[in-house]
Amino acid sequence: MKFVISKAELVKLIGTIQNVVAQKAPIPILSNFLLEAANGEIILTATDLTVGIRCFAPAKIEQEGATTLPAKRVFQLVRELTAANIEVSTGSNEITEIRAGSSVFRLHGMSRSEFPALPDLEGSTKFKISQEKLREVLFRTSFAVSREDNRYVLTGVLMQVANGGATFVGTDGKRLSKSALSVALDSSFTADYVIPLKAVDEIFKGLTEEGEATVYLMSDKIAVESDDTIVITKLLSGDYPDFNRVIPEDSDVRVDLHREELASLLRQIALFTVDNNHSVRFTFQDSELFLTANNMEVGDGKVSMPVNYHGPKLDIAFNPTFFLDILRHSKCETVAIGITDSYNPGVVTDNSAEDSLFVIMPMRLSAE
Repeated sequence: MKFVISKAELVKLIGTIQNVVAQKAPIPILSNFLLEAANGEIILTATDLTVGIRCFAPAKIEQEGATTLPAKRVFQLVRELTAANIEVSTGSNEITEIRAGSSVFRLHGMSRSEFPALPDLEGSTKFKISQEKLREVLFRTSFAVSREDNRYVLTGVLMQVANGGATFVGTDGKRLSKSALSVALDSSFTADYVIPLKAVDEIFKGLTEEGEATVYLMSDKIAVESDDTIVITKLLSGDYPDFNRVIPEDSDVRVDLHREELASLLRQIALFTVDNNHSVRFTFQDSELFLTANNMEVGDGKVSMPVNYHGPKLDIAFNPTFFLDILRHSKCETVAIGITDSYNPGVVTDNSAEDSLFVIMPMRLSAE
């Protein structure tokens, strides 16, 4: 194998597959990526046996072939090179020579025959979708996914396909985000897919604001192809909880909130909480929202902002970190919060996506 490629292109390619390479590889070959040169392009593939990624780029191919190389070491080396173009060649002994200007490096690789093959997508159900729309629903839902392994099925984003639409849900039991879009599938097709967060992150990084992506659906895996990258992942097993049960059907009170102003006040008041188990009291009364927090170790704080609330005094407590996450993943100038009482979930919506909402569970109100 022998080819010449620009340094910038090679850095971009290895950077694309770098995060999929197994950090603590159960078998040595998984610390490597597969490098192939054929048909005027090079192909890089990485997998951790759950998530796989393959990307392509044009290159000047002088001799076709393939090998595997240590991903971390190659990425660090190529990133430091100063030459504009890089020449890569591999002999029959799996030693790869990298030439950049007057610099020459030789790396020991492993045979491509040992590298696990990515799953075949033949026979899968597939549909095309706007990359921008898919990127948006993943952005709105993945932040709410659980990071605790003991709630295994909640460590992924649910994609529920039914009635010609796809509903995406992320939740950790304390907050929930739901976003939906229409898809080009027969309305009779129904299935649930729980996508691991690592795969969601890789899919998201490969999406742009232009063009279409192709989504491949299989019973135990899915794949998303966008531009010159394809991500394939196994699905999480287990029954995802019925998320509709925690979404209030209606709210007695609906209040519009200026998103940036509320975010600023929450960041201020959150300084008077000490960990994720502490809450901020939201008090609605007389066209004003008061945010208060107090802690014996830190002190106390109180801020306020005008709102369109007209009714009896209403107190509810929320985790400020979770609420800020919701505001960061909204896009409109204002958001609306729906509240029934101090003990039921709040529902946050914005006008930038009609089929999206956020649910945040209340916390116990402390004594004032």
